[in-house]
Amino acid sequence: MTRMKKTSILAAAIGLAFAAKAQEFRAPAYPLITHDPYFSIWSTTDRLTASPTKHWTGTDQPLLGIVKVDGLFYRFLGAENVGYRTVLPAADEKAYEMAYTESAPAAGWNELTFNDGNWQRGKAPFSDNASTAGTVWRSKELWARRTFTISGSRSQPLFLKLQHDDNVEVYLNGTQIYQHKGWTGKYVYIPMEKTALKTGSNVLAIHIANTAGGAWLDLGLAEKEVAPAAGAVQEADQRSVSVEATQTKYAFACGKVDLSLTFTSPLLPDDLEQLSRPVSYVAASVRSNDGKSHAVQVYFGASTDIAVNTAAQPVKAEKYTAGGLSILKAGSVTQPVLKKKGDDLRIDWGYMYVAAAGKNIVQSISAAVTPSGLFGGAGSGAATEGKHLWLNTVADLGSVHGTAKEQVFLIGYDDIYAIQYFHQDLRAWWRDKPGASIEKELSAASSSYAVVMKKCAAFNERVHSDAVKAGGEKYAQLCELAYRQSVAAHKLLKSPEGEILFLSKENFSNGSINTVDVTYPSAPLFLAYNPDLLKGMLNGIFFFSESGKWTKPYSAHDLGTYPLANGQTYGEDMPVEESGNMVILTAAIGKTEGNANYAKKHWKTLSIWAGYLAKEGFDPANQLCTDDFAGHLARNANLSVKAIVALGGYAQLADQLGEKDTANKYRAMAKEMAAKWMGMADDGDHYSLTFGGKGTWSQKYNLVWDKVLGLGLFPREVYNKEIAYYLTKQNKYGLPLDSRKGYTKSDWIMWTATLADNRRDFEALTDPVYKYVNETPTRVPLSDWHETEDGRQVGFQARSVVGGYFMKVLEDKLKR
Repeated sequence: MTRMKKTSILAAAIGLAFAAKAQEFRAPAYPLITHDPYFSIWSTTDRLTASPTKHWTGTDQPLLGIVKVDGLFYRFLGAENVGYRTVLPAADEKAYEMAYTESAPAAGWNELTFNDGNWQRGKAPFSDNASTAGTVWRSKELWARRTFTISGSRSQPLFLKLQHDDNVEVYLNGTQIYQHKGWTGKYVYIPMEKTALKTGSNVLAIHIANTAGGAWLDLGLAEKEVAPAAGAVQEADQRSVSVEATQTKYAFACGKVDLSLTFTSPLLPDDLEQLSRPVSYVAASVRSNDGKSHAVQVYFGASTDIAVNTAAQPVKAEKYTAGGLSILKAGSVTQPVLKKKGDDLRIDWGYMYVAAAGKNIVQSISAAVTPSGLFGGAGSGAATEGKHLWLNTVADLGSVHGTAKEQVFLIGYDDIYAIQYFHQDLRAWWRDKPGASIEKELSAASSSYAVVMKKCAAFNERVHSDAVKAGGEKYAQLCELAYRQSVAAHKLLKSPEGEILFLSKENFSNGSINTVDVTYPSAPLFLAYNPDLLKGMLNGIFFFSESGKWTKPYSAHDLGTYPLANGQTYGEDMPVEESGNMVILTAAIGKTEGNANYAKKHWKTLSIWAGYLAKEGFDPANQLCTDDFAGHLARNANLSVKAIVALGGYAQLADQLGEKDTANKYRAMAKEMAAKWMGMADDGDHYSLTFGGKGTWSQKYNLVWDKVLGLGLFPREVYNKEIAYYLTKQNKYGLPLDSRKGYTKSDWIMWTATLADNRRDFEALTDPVYKYVNETPTRVPLSDWHETEDGRQVGFQARSVVGGYFMKVLEDKLKR
C-alpha cells in the first residue's frame, strides 16, 4: 500500500469521525449568509441540497453550487428550483381590482353568475399595513370576488398562488378549491385541478377572517414551468455539517473528489468596520480522494430574488470588473429606497453582488441554470433585465490532486440607505464615510481573506471555550448557533449626533425597530463581547426621551417599524417593563466596564425612570410585560422583581458616580421591597405568578440580574427554592414559562438556569432546550417560543433574543 493511499484512508477515517460528531447536533436551520435583517440567508434542511436556501422569513433566496469533475456534475448547494409561469397575476406582479364587501353576502356569492354590482371595488393586496396595501382592510371579515377571462386550455399542472392572513376559503366558479385556518406570511402554491378552470369567464371568490394580528389577501393562478433539458446532475454526498460562531462548514464527497464548503460571515464584535462590512465568504476547497488527478471546475450561482421583496419584481443585472475582481451586480428596476416597513418583508432596493478573484473566473447572467451550458461559458455578459435571473460564476481549478485547491466567492449587499432615523435617511456604518463604495469593501474582503479567516477561527474558539467553561459542551453548541442569528438581527449605523446605533428588527413578531424588550433578552451576548454594541441598542431610546420627542415619565417601547425609526408604533406602552429594562442594562454596562461613564450621560433620564419604578414598579398594575403574547397581567411577581432589581442597579450606578445618599436611599428601598416581595409572593415551596395567586407559578428570570450584578437584594434561598420547584415542572422540551400554558421562551430558560448554584441543576434545565433545538420539527431559524410537550414552534424566529443564551457566559466573565 502506497503512502498516498494510507493517507487517504486515514483522512477518510478522520472525516467519518468528524462527521459523526458534527451530525450529533442538528440545527433547526443553518446560517449561511448573515449580516442584517435584510441580508440573511439560511438552509432549513439537514442536507444542503434538499431545499432552496431561504431568507429567514421563509421566502426562497436561492444559492446554487455545482462541481464538475472529469465531465460529471455534482450539486452540493441548493435544490433544483421549481419554477412557475403566471396564468393570472397576483398583485406582486401586476395591479388588479376585486369586488369586496365587509358584510356577510347573500347565498351564491361565490358563483360566477352572482351580481356583485353593489359591492365595493379595491386594489389588491388587501392589508392592514397602509404602506404595502392596495386597499386597507382592518375589519374582522372580508368577502371578495375576482373575475377574469381565460383563453385556451392549460397543458401544465395548475396552482393557486395565495398569500393570506388569517383563515381563508377560496372558491373557483362556486367550487371550493382551498380552505385553511391560519396564515402563510408568504405566497404559497396550492395544486388544483386544471378542469376547474374554464375557457372564457371565471371567478375566484374568497372569504377571509382576520382573527388576530396582521391582515393580508392576495391571489393569482400559475402553472408549473418545465425546465429546459440539461446535463445530468448528481447530488453530492454530504458527510458532515458543523456550526461555529462565525462559520458554517460542510463536507461532501463528489465522486472522485472531496469538497469542503465554508460559509463565513465575519461578525467580529470588537471590529466595527469588519462587523459592518456586508460581505460574506463562500469558500470551496477540493481535493482528490482516490490518489489520482481530476479536472475540476466549481460553479457558484446566486438568484436575483435576493435583491427583491417578491420574486415577481423585475431586476436589472450587469457584469464588470473592479479592484482586481470579476463582479456581478443586480437590483430591482424600481429601487424603492426605504419605502416599505413591516415584518415579513425583504429588501427591494440597493444591489446584491457576487465577486471572485483570479484569471480562472468566468461570469455570466442567465434566466436559468443549465450546467452543461454554464460550464461552457453560456449566458449573457451584458446588462440584462428580467425576473428570477441567475448570477453565475465558474472557477476552473484545473487539475486537482491530493493537495486541496480552494476558490473563494464573495457575496455582498449595498443597501445605499439602510435606516430612516427620525426622518433622516442613514447609511450603514461602513458606508458613512467619504469615498466609501461596495467595490472597495469587496476588494478589501478579498485581499484580507487569510487574515479574516484567522480572526474568525480565533473568535470561534473563544466563544466555544467560554461557553464550555461556563455551561458545558451542549450549552456551547446552543451559544454557537445563536451567535450569528442574534448579531444579524441588527443594523449597525452612526446617528446624526455621531453615536453608535445598533438597531434590532423584531423578526417574525411585529417588525418593530429597536424594541427595548427585545434588546433586554439579547443583551448578555453583547455585554460579554462588546458593551459598545449594547450602548448602540440603548442610544436611540435615550435620544427619543432626551430630545423631547417622547415625553412620558417612563421608557418608550420601540422607535418604529423597521426600517423606519421615526418614533414608537407599538400600540400600547409597557411602563414598568421598559423602564426596568433600560435601567438594568445601563447598570450592567457599568458593572461590565467598571465605571458609570455611560450612565452619567443619561443620569437625568435614568433618575426619572427610577422614580417611576419606585412609585409604580413594586405591585404592577394590569399591564403588558415583555411576555405580551401571554396577555395582560396585574400584580405580576416577575415584573415586580424587574422593578426591584432595576432600583438596585440604579443604586449601584449612583455608588459608582459617588452619589452616596442616592445610592443608600435606593438600595434600602430595593432591599425593603425584596423582603416584602418574598412575603407577598410566597406559595409554600415556591413563589407565585402573581401576588395573591396561590397555586400558580412562573419563571422568575428577572432575578438573574440580582445574582449576575452582585446586587445582594434577594437571599440565595430564593433562587434555590425556585430552582428546586422548577425541576419538578419540566416537560420533554423544557420548563414552561408559567402555570398558564405549556409553551416556553428558551432565552428565559437560560436566564432561569443561571440562578442554579451548581452545574447539575444548570444542565438539568438547559439540556431540554438542547433537545428542543436538536429535535424540533419546525425547520426555521431558531425560534425562542416553543411548546415544551412536542417541541413545535409557537411563534417568533430568527430573533436577536437568543443572545440571551449567553447569560451564563456573562456571569462567568463577571466572576473572574
